[in-house]
Amino acid sequence: MSITSAMALFAVLWFLCMLLVLPFGVRSQGEAGEIAPGTPSGAPEKAMIGKKMRWATIGAVVGWLAVYGVIEGRVITQEDIRALQPFD
Repeated sequence: MSITSAMALFAVLWFLCMLLVLPFGVRSQGEAGEIAPGTPSGAPEKAMIGKKMRWATIGAVVGWLAVYGVIEGRVITQEDIRALQPFD
């Protein structure tokens, strides 16, 4: 795997993990009872973006290591994928 492919894979996994962890622990201002002027009641009270970015990074590293191991360990090869195609 080239360095460019590795970085692209990590970026995709990181954004996927970030999208997965964004809704965790969100409490709206309406639920908290304190709505800041000019914001909707559904706006988050505390977004905790830093914490969520750390969890996304941890998830992306774990996912990247798993995919890297599969690719470099030749667990699944291009020939295996070609063999799955019904129409050659």
